[in-house]
Amino acid sequence: MPARRKAAVLAALGLAPLALTALAAAPASAPGSMGDPVSRISQCYAEGPESPRSAACRAAVAAGGTQALYDWNGVRIGDANGRHQALIPDGKLCSADNEEFRGLDLARADWPATAVRSGSYTFEYRVTAPHRGTFTVYITKPGYDPAKPAAWADLDLGHPVATVTDPVASGGFYTFSGTLPERTGRHLLYAVWQRSDSPEEFHSCSDVAFGGSGGGAPSGSSPAPTASAPTERQIEDGAGRSTIEHHGHGDADARTTTDPTAHPATHPTSAAARAAVPADAGRPGAAGGARTRNLAETGGDGGTPYIAVGGAAALALGSAVPFASVRRRAAHGGRRGR
Repeated sequence: MPARRKAAVLAALGLAPLALTALAAAPASAPGSMGDPVSRISQCYAEGPESPRSAACRAAVAAGGTQALYDWNGVRIGDANGRHQALIPDGKLCSADNEEFRGLDLARADWPATAVRSGSYTFEYRVTAPHRGTFTVYITKPGYDPAKPAAWADLDLGHPVATVTDPVASGGFYTFSGTLPERTGRHLLYAVWQRSDSPEEFHSCSDVAFGGSGGGAPSGSSPAPTASAPTERQIEDGAGRSTIEHHGHGDADARTTTDPTAHPATHPTSAAARAAVPADAGRPGAAGGARTRNLAETGGDGGTPYIAVGGAAALALGSAVPFASVRRRAAHGGRRGR
């Protein structure tokens, strides 16, 4: 093989390992986590990954480290495609069987909880990368014991408290309504967001307490800490420590949408949620506002940039020999013309 042709082929072959390395190192995409009622991971992130206040969040950090909290919007299964019950074993629901988030699975009765009552409820899902898909929220059955690892049998899977497809992202949240059944004491809400543009699925656990103040703690026991979501400032401040990739879908993109095919939000976001978002979010000219429609309509797959890298390598491999052949023919033609 002529030296030039050999060099071209070797150069193209050299791209393959680089492409495979990029694919292997591809970070998870990051749509978000339940903001109201506050998910466990959002609560612990709001407390501060390096020095959380609550005993439960300190235990979660001791079990899984601080990085999991900086990656608060990435509890996911990349290839779930609706198979979460088959893929996630009992006792691993809150982490989605991801070792990084194992601290979220700790069976404790003192996780900070959101006080709720039976009846209609407005759910708010904090989104950092909007995609088409369906949200389903389940609640634990009467008699649930938070001091035991959560199992699928603990959830009332036949009666989700909320189900919605393609809600509108506004103010940094997907907002949709549901109905909480009659319950007493502490319970767990389990949210599943299955994307329709990808097999990727996101999960979150929210601790709630029915009836009374102080998180609905049983009579004679200490009140449970009240849950609180991270502010926009806290999210921005920790973004540099996150290993989760938005793939170009920034926080600002989720603040509004002009997707005409998405279902309208049934309720506005809460005052507390709105207070955490810059006042200009969603206005014409606000950061990211012009891009949101494309994201909502196309539902860009987080893996696309890495597929592109692999495709580029494949194209390089396929074109290397023809390119070398053209160079060779040109060189021969030049000599014949002399």
